[in-house]
Amino acid sequence: MPKISIVASALLATTLLGAGAFAATSDRISRTGSDPVADLAVIAQLEKSGVGTVGQAAEAAEKVADAKGNLHVPEGYRTKYRFIGSWAVAADSGAGSKEMHTVYASPGAVEGYLKTGHFQDGAVLVKEVFAATTGGMTTGTVSHVDSLKGWFVMVRDAENAAHPGSPLWGDGWGWSWFDADKPLKTTSTDYKSDCMGCHVPATSTDFIYVQGYPSLKKK
Repeated sequence: MPKISIVASALLATTLLGAGAFAATSDRISRTGSDPVADLAVIAQLEKSGVGTVGQAAEAAEKVADAKGNLHVPEGYRTKYRFIGSWAVAADSGAGSKEMHTVYASPGAVEGYLKTGHFQDGAVLVKEVFAATTGGMTTGTVSHVDSLKGWFVMVRDAENAAHPGSPLWGDGWGWSWFDADKPLKTTSTDYKSDCMGCHVPATSTDFIYVQGYPSLKKK
């Protein structure tokens, strides 16, 4: 196949999928060894029509949950996932924040949400939780991240079919908290007692506080 055809197909796929999705797709194609021009063209058209998004989300979930449903913090999420928003938790007294939370979504998760109004099965959300410190700077009194306390990871499972009976899966999600020194082993034992207390107010939006994530709002 002439090189110019491959380049043209790559440019088309990048335009339709976006750079991040194109990179992930190219990697999958290189592993399977199939014809790159034909595959990129087909996948680009599927993504344009909305078919490819769920597949991307499901692939992300497969890397985060093992066969028994145990989750872990996905490696390299800061570069592979999409930043969707952050939260500042006010100090109990005085000025500033005591914590700062930064949230990332797996490839395809935002696109799927924008098309349906819900996160698709397999979508992964990772929230970093930092202790914050506050002090005076040239811009005034400022809070900024200090030390990482841990991560909260959620995997979408709308029909509660992925791991029935698991105490860490239910109400449409897989749920787990990870201390900063243990990204591969959760300290959560039951999502209903460990996680739901904070998420119940967001029941109407699938337990996610979507108002804090600008990228989930249609322009």
